[in-house]
Amino acid sequence: MKKIVLFISALFIGLMASTQARAHSPLCSCLDNGDGTITCEGGFSDGSSASGVEVRVVDGQEKVLFKGKMAKIGEYTFRKPNVPFTFIFDAGPGHVVKIKGNEISK
Repeated sequence: MKKIVLFISALFIGLMASTQARAHSPLCSCLDNGDGTITCEGGFSDGSSASGVEVRVVDGQEKVLFKGKMAKIGEYTFRKPNVPFTFIFDAGPGHVVKIKGNEISK
């Protein structure tokens, strides 16, 4: 009986840990404003704010074109580069979202 209780307890703890690991997934999307700027919005799947999350815009050789942090409302606006680029939302290991410039629509 004790083995069954220990197994069920271990299973429950494992399920809870895996739920916690997924509860904080990063979310980010970008939109071409049509005026030469791009606005990206970020947040987390559990509703947490992305305020202060580091963001970068890099070119094809990973050279940083723009660097900053998400504003209090979870947005970052930058001038659209004239070269192929990638927007990087970097909330730490396992919480990075990369969006290529050619995937951003108006």
